[in-house]
Amino acid sequence: MAADRTQQRPAGAARRRLRADQARQLADLLRQQVLGQVFAGGVLPHEDALGAEYGVSRNTVRQALDLLRAEHLVERVPGLGTVAVGQKYPHGLDRLMGLAETLHGHGQVSNEVRALGPVRAPAAVASRLRIKEHDDVLYIERLRRLDGLPLSLDLTYIPMDLGIGLLDADLENNDVFRLLEQVAGRPLGTAEITLEAVSADLHSATVLEAPRGAALLMLERLTHLSDGRPVDLEFVRFRGDRITMRGLLHRSS
Repeated sequence: MAADRTQQRPAGAARRRLRADQARQLADLLRQQVLGQVFAGGVLPHEDALGAEYGVSRNTVRQALDLLRAEHLVERVPGLGTVAVGQKYPHGLDRLMGLAETLHGHGQVSNEVRALGPVRAPAAVASRLRIKEHDDVLYIERLRRLDGLPLSLDLTYIPMDLGIGLLDADLENNDVFRLLEQVAGRPLGTAEITLEAVSADLHSATVLEAPRGAALLMLERLTHLSDGRPVDLEFVRFRGDRITMRGLLHRSS
């Protein structure tokens, strides 16, 4: 009898793992449809219908919907069923644009300038911007909102010979990229980007109105002028529940 119980435990655990794997897979498929506003009126099909369509049990469907509820993408509404309530906004990764340009047509981007002024460049900043360590750079900290909701916290470093021209600029209503091109007298060219997940520290969580420790999307971007000079080093923390990164990639021949 003891041997039978020993054999049953791994089998039960395997079934639970299988259901959890299937739930994650289903959640990925439903997430894409929720964000793409595929469901008529925002109402998802009944659990039984989803189970039949994807060939999974009702318990698996419920686990998948629980995952989406935890992401604040759907809610259970009495009399209606499961309804899409969340929305993420697309941020393109295949063009060099400011946030207002990127989200044009999705809402009004506004900027709250929280800090602005010259600071001594830390070594890590100086090396990226190709300036001398401890030379002054313009430091800008902005809270970016979309239709009034906190979207990102941007920390920006700019060489002071260009930054001085931004001290009196309208940073609340303009992207830094557009202003930099005006001050430099030439267009921006390329940018190196790194995208990773980070936990919200106390400061970021407070400013972005997110739970402390919540997952944020952090974009590090070093932008160059068309002549190759690096002029803008940014660390942008996005609320992961309000933004999605998209791009079109080509396989080189």
